[in-house]
Amino acid sequence: MDPDCRLYLITPPILPPGFAWQLAQALDAGDVASLQLRLKDAAPDDIRRAIEELMPVAQARDVAFLLNDDAALAAEMGCDGAHLGQSDGDHVAARKLLKDRILGITCHDSRHLAMEAGEVGADYVAFGAFFPTATKDATHHAEPELLDWWAEMFELPSVAIGGITAANCAPLVQAGANFLAVVGAVWSHPEGPAAGVKAMNRAIAEAAG
Repeated sequence: MDPDCRLYLITPPILPPGFAWQLAQALDAGDVASLQLRLKDAAPDDIRRAIEELMPVAQARDVAFLLNDDAALAAEMGCDGAHLGQSDGDHVAARKLLKDRILGITCHDSRHLAMEAGEVGADYVAFGAFFPTATKDATHHAEPELLDWWAEMFELPSVAIGGITAANCAPLVQAGANFLAVVGAVWSHPEGPAAGVKAMNRAIAEAAG
């Protein structure tokens, strides 16, 4: 994984019509390291169809395609990996199942959970929420100091998540986040998703100095 801070894109909770085209436009607009398919309330068959439609769009652009919540389905469908929350099954079993694919684990604001994720063999740890977010009910609030501590102590990459925008991301980049996970900053950008990706890339580059 690239040591510099990069964009980690998460899909909207509900995919609008023509989303594959929107995704292609967004990924063509600038640097995106990975795409996480996150459809919390969708039926399994709908998730499978979304994977079949969207994964080729991401992989054709060398963007890692990750599935939220379900390591077994990610392995079955040939995804590049999975992102698991603390309650999303057995992390040890998921690591064995995914073998050489990417496993990311949500660690909220907890140093202990992050170290446990590292021991399990996660490829990255995700901290947050750093800012208020409309995407989910954030019961945990993380501070940039956590990213700084993690970057100093461990080589395992970190993902910052939660209400991140081009306007507020600089402290997270400067604290050592390897990836910034965003939803609304891209998909709800007033000038469209492509402009959202460009704005985030620009903000990351400016913050990195």
